[in-house]
Amino acid sequence: MGELPPQVQNMLAQLQQIQQQLQMVLTQKVQLENSLKETENAIQEVEKVGDDTPIFKTVGTVLVKTSKEQILKELREKKDTFEIRIKALERQEEKLKERLQDLQRKIRSLLSGVQAG
Repeated sequence: MGELPPQVQNMLAQLQQIQQQLQMVLTQKVQLENSLKETENAIQEVEKVGDDTPIFKTVGTVLVKTSKEQILKELREKKDTFEIRIKALERQEEKLKERLQDLQRKIRSLLSGVQAG
């Protein structure tokens, strides 16, 4: 087979770019899922302690005393944010996968036409 037509070369470049975007989205999603799990674990641990047990949180490089209610509020907000971001990445992942599959079909179709011709 000779050189690929410019249209196919362009589509292959787009395909590679979409694959890279998809990989970035998947990496971000895994990182957020890990952070979500850590936050859920922290919520469970804080819920176990008594109301009079001192709780500290890190602020930069300093530990600051906080209340159980305050830390639970902050952790739950953090959890909600992670869940929203994960859902957004999942939607983005699905769209990228659809674009990838569509582009792969078009490339296959063009290549079968090139080989037939």
